[in-house]
Amino acid sequence: MREFLLHRLAQVVPTVLGLLVLIFLVSRVMPGDPVRLALGPEATKAQIAAYQEKLGLDRPLPGQFAHYIAGLFRGDLGESIRTSRDVRLDIRDFLPATVELVTTALALAVCLGVPFGILSAMYPNTWIDNLSRLVAVPGVALPRFWVGILLQVGLSYQLGLLPIVGRSSHPPRAITGLLLLDATLTGNGPAFLDAARHLVLPALTLALPTLAQVARLTRAAMIDVLRRPFMLVHAAYGVPPRRLVWRYGLRNGLTSVLTLVGMTYGALIENAFLVEVVFSWPGLSAYGAAAVLAKDFNAIVGVTLVVGLSFVLANVLVDLLYGYVDPRVRYN
Repeated sequence: MREFLLHRLAQVVPTVLGLLVLIFLVSRVMPGDPVRLALGPEATKAQIAAYQEKLGLDRPLPGQFAHYIAGLFRGDLGESIRTSRDVRLDIRDFLPATVELVTTALALAVCLGVPFGILSAMYPNTWIDNLSRLVAVPGVALPRFWVGILLQVGLSYQLGLLPIVGRSSHPPRAITGLLLLDATLTGNGPAFLDAARHLVLPALTLALPTLAQVARLTRAAMIDVLRRPFMLVHAAYGVPPRRLVWRYGLRNGLTSVLTLVGMTYGALIENAFLVEVVFSWPGLSAYGAAAVLAKDFNAIVGVTLVVGLSFVLANVLVDLLYGYVDPRVRYN
């Protein structure tokens, strides 16, 4: 297992390097002049030249990339054109909000989608299966921003049950930037409840499509597992149906769900900007979308690097979980 882990971590280096090269080149060939966007149409040629020199944009493209890579090794992601701050500081401020939102949404999707899928497989073509389909089909088909607006109107505006926008009214003392964790570490119960109430609607909105995918994939995997010969043998020996499904069937059917979860985590970070905009959530996805509109080179590359690393690390974690969930998988 140790050798496998080292081998998988070694594969991260060329993947991240290739990602950096690709995103760096794409950000440089995007139409528009970021310097003029930052300084405005009234800027003089001298001001433009000075700002280009400050950002290193007066160098040839290979020189710009070498300068950027050298900065990465020093922990320097460059300066954001839009915020005039170090991109590293911007990511430090915005990333915890997105991580908290995406992690909660993925936990909701798995904790609700897997039981839904299992029950649908155990009782196919019954009201339970039909209810699962009723949740799954709209969950995949409806746009996230529209679902978020409906939840805001129904649960917040009409019923007043949950806050409409924002992340917290009374945030706890900042330690990690994750409000639920910070409130727990500081023993601040009211702040924990306030942060949880603000988190419910955006997390549910973001989780709904993934929940639907997890439920349908779990249903298909479990139906396939329940029809296999070893499951029929267990049933013939008198193993109770619930134990048969939850102990033996689930572990054999979870490998495909783990693959989906590993691919989904990074995608949720990437696609969370619509939810963050609707709920005024101060996260990294909304920051990245604004950076694209402003042609903010350094911010675009920094955000893309974070999203790419989340994809890679999530898949490494899933590969390790395979060996635990499926006893047939062994890493030598």
